[in-house]
Amino acid sequence: MTTPRLEINLSKIHHNARFLVNLLGRRSISVSAVTKAVLGLPIVARQLLAAGVSGLADSRIENIQTMRRAGIEAPITLIRSPMISQAAEIVRDTDTSLNTELDVISELSNAAQEQGRMHGVLLMVELGDLREGIMPVDLEGVVRLTLGFPNIVFKGIGTNLACRCGVVPDAANMAELSALANAIDATFGPVISIVSGGNSSNLNWVLGGADTGRINNLRLGEAIFLGCEPLYRQPIDGLYTDAITLVAEVIESKIKPSQPCGKIAETAFGKAIPISDRGSISQAIFALGHMDTDPDGLTPPSGIKILGSSSDHLIVDSGGDHLPIGTEIPFQLNYSALVRAMSSPFVAKKTISEQITLAHQLSIST
Repeated sequence: MTTPRLEINLSKIHHNARFLVNLLGRRSISVSAVTKAVLGLPIVARQLLAAGVSGLADSRIENIQTMRRAGIEAPITLIRSPMISQAAEIVRDTDTSLNTELDVISELSNAAQEQGRMHGVLLMVELGDLREGIMPVDLEGVVRLTLGFPNIVFKGIGTNLACRCGVVPDAANMAELSALANAIDATFGPVISIVSGGNSSNLNWVLGGADTGRINNLRLGEAIFLGCEPLYRQPIDGLYTDAITLVAEVIESKIKPSQPCGKIAETAFGKAIPISDRGSISQAIFALGHMDTDPDGLTPPSGIKILGSSSDHLIVDSGGDHLPIGTEIPFQLNYSALVRAMSSPFVAKKTISEQITLAHQLSIST
């Protein structure tokens, strides 16, 4: 079978999505499933919808178009601020987009009028992570103008934390978002239907028993696909952490010194990391490198240690066990490794379906 390859377990993804939909549903929070990590793969999108998510979300119009061409008619939200140059496509292929700029909303309005469509807008608010977002002091004015654009439906407000600067969603910033929603409704009437609190990094806050206030939506990708929360990369009880794995093949297996020999300069990817001398080791090389994934985001099976990588090679210490040429080994991934592998044309993608027994489902939550 072709390697390297991503093995995408549809049953485990369905379980993870259903588990989170049910868990958050008890707090009256809907789940928008973010499909960008799997490039909008339609077979995955259908599993997410079957699991009960309220809609799909993606940062790339190209991924959304892939899903639309496959016949997926569910609500889809563009979660990266739209490019004006893509306004017509966004109005045609999405139901809602996250926005921060009035010039963009104006162009979306023009495109919606030309197409005879309505387009939903959710305004993003800056709450500390310094990525996209309207400053809170300016929000009322932007809402006022947004409500006046023809063919634009103001859906509500949202925020994004932890992605750029690592700012943690907590009681303070989430309460501020709820307060802003209350203030907007007090000024303009009940105009807000969605208050989107953020992404998978919000799960610790929600699951910790917080007062969720007006927050009624989260945009989840990493938790569904990798079974962990992004703040500290800890597994979430009840979720599979191996719904997607990266399988690589051994192309060399030899006994070699653990320490390089000769004058050391920079490597192909920057400064060399000092290596301690541990004598001879069982070194194996996989046909996998920076052109395929983020090697720093891979976790090998127990007993195998990643030593380094280049464009096309992943070097490991196999722990004294000889790995025969052609051996295939599965690696777990973090989000960075997943999106890089999914985007690489050199990594095959294989979907798997399997029956997950009730006993198996219960075992992962104990």
